[in-house]
Amino acid sequence: MTKRDVVFPPGRQALYDRNHYSPAIRANGFLFVSGQVGSQEDGSPEPDLQAQVRRAFDNLNGILKAAGSSFEDVIDVTVFMVDPQSTFETIWEVVPDYWGQAPYPTLTAVGVTWLYGFDFEIKVIAKLAQQGDQ
Repeated sequence: MTKRDVVFPPGRQALYDRNHYSPAIRANGFLFVSGQVGSQEDGSPEPDLQAQVRRAFDNLNGILKAAGSSFEDVIDVTVFMVDPQSTFETIWEVVPDYWGQAPYPTLTAVGVTWLYGFDFEIKVIAKLAQQGDQ
């Protein structure tokens, strides 16, 4: 196996080291981004749900930027929500601020019972620009 082409955003390396995962990996023209949560600088969850969602998107955008990409390059999104029946509307009030204009990426939303103390997580796959596309 070749060495993984890992993308690290500024800061937050302790979080990745502590939990033994990479924030994102470039492979075959795509960027596979690990699930991002609304963690504060110390790794704890942002207490307000909408602030937590905003911070998750900001963390995601930091990784995309470090890879020379943006949310406009995202083609597939998976979101995980604790108790979506009661949180979906609150979460989805924030999403348009980050989602951009149509055409939108594909989306899979999953309701879960636990997210390591968080209420929202977003995982994406983005298409990276080819050498001649830039």
